[in-house]
Amino acid sequence: MTMRKISANKITDTVRQLFLDISVYLPKDVSEKIKIASKSEKSITAKNILKQILENAKISSNEKIPICQDTGTAVVFLEIGQNVNITGGNLTDAINEGVRQAYVKGYLRKSIVSDPLERKNTNDNTPAAIHTEIVPGNKLKISVISKGGGAENMSQIRMFPPSTSKEEIKGFVIDTVKKAGANACPPLVIGIGIGGNFDTVTTLAKKTLLRNLNSHNKNKIYKNLENELLTEINKTGIGPMALGGKTTALAVLIKTAPTHITSLPVAVNIQCHANRRKFRII
Repeated sequence: MTMRKISANKITDTVRQLFLDISVYLPKDVSEKIKIASKSEKSITAKNILKQILENAKISSNEKIPICQDTGTAVVFLEIGQNVNITGGNLTDAINEGVRQAYVKGYLRKSIVSDPLERKNTNDNTPAAIHTEIVPGNKLKISVISKGGGAENMSQIRMFPPSTSKEEIKGFVIDTVKKAGANACPPLVIGIGIGGNFDTVTTLAKKTLLRNLNSHNKNKIYKNLENELLTEINKTGIGPMALGGKTTALAVLIKTAPTHITSLPVAVNIQCHANRRKFRII
């Protein structure tokens, strides 16, 4: 396969538009899940909150204003074909320029500080958190997520021993959701990584948030675990915005990876109900 050239400017333009889009438009699969939940909720308060979420999304779409005031950390997942040649600039710079343009020109809240202790704002929401994977082919897939601080702060990782039971893992996930309470703006989307090591399991968990909410893990064991966890989490009664109800989570999504014989890492990356994400292949 011959090399294919993709310009840095095209990458910048694509990243800019993706972040502008996800800040304003609620994903279709998310809105569908919320509509279904609003019809099945028995709690009047929960039903009204879900309807307000949908009304908020309608206003956001019509007025072209952000779904939420926390427009998040810019997270970018790249799948770069090994036969792709980036021309006219540096890939990382191109991505950050796209983020910069989106957040400055779109009047999105800038939430990134250049140093965790000095707390000086970068004023353009850069740098993005970039995850890169080299894949076969000559195309570039760019997937983006806006990750709000409230949900991200409630995420957890635990390094379990390999003797850990499925029930213990479920207990850890459910306990994480309970501790999150209202802070993560439920109903939630819950990404779970199992396997890998300390640094990769959290990326697994975050990457699951790119999946369609109606999808399931292809492995029957983990598909069943997704369903079991969703059922049990929705039995907690936390409900929309933690004001009670049976819609605490919209989906539970699991991604796994091989791991060391002495390890069983599990990470839970919690996402708010908006679950702002989108991808484009160029």
